Amino acid sequence: MFTGIVEELGEILGRQHYKDSIALIIKGKNVLDDLQEGDSIAVNGVCLTVTQISTAAFYADVMPETLRKTNLYELKAGEKVNLERALPVGGRLGGHFVSGHIDGTGTIIEEKREGNAQIKRISAGNPITRYLVAKGSVAVDGVSLTVVDVDKNSFSVSLIPHTAKHTTLGYKKCGDKVNLEADILGKYVEKILLNSAVNPIAGDDFAEKKTEGVTFSLLAKKGFL
Repeated sequence: MFTGIVEELGEILGRQHYKDSIALIIKGKNVLDDLQEGDSIAVNGVCLTVTQISTAAFYADVMPETLRKTNLYELKAGEKVNLERALPVGGRLGGHFVSGHIDGTGTIIEEKREGNAQIKRISAGNPITRYLVAKGSVAVDGVSLTVVDVDKNSFSVSLIPHTAKHTTLGYKKCGDKVNLEADILGKYVEKILLNSAVNPIAGDDFAEKKTEGVTFSLLAKKGFL
């Protein structure tokens, strides 16, 4: 589990190619302090497993599913990446709960400035935007951000100068692809509501024998409307 608070900008030193996967070699400094083989680390918001550590870099394997769903395959030597170690027990949750399991990618389609902020609009399909709400949270390339507004096909976020300077997002331009992860809480709420046809703990009075999930008629019957 991560928080979306980037610890440092790392650098891609190289990549090793296998039949259907790759291994990234990533230069870092702060994240190497207590890093061990087998640890999880977020690279541009993607949870990867550290497989090898040297004095100034670490290796991480990237499996086929990750290559299909993220922008990691496009990374080349010399490119910067956002790095965050896993949240320690008792650590500060400065952003929001980020799993590192990417829902898909989006494309930056608009940029503008408003005072000291950079506003970026990102295109994204309904499978992602359905979980976004204005003033809610979203992870963009592993950075915890607040959603300014959202419609069916896109949403916008605002970057303060610190975020723009210390993450890759300050350097991303229109046409660049970014990894997106919606707030995991929304996914669980949806799953629970869609599968809440039967609740044996609540007793027969609250049990539903149908499998339709939550409907307006059901909410009205239970006194919520």
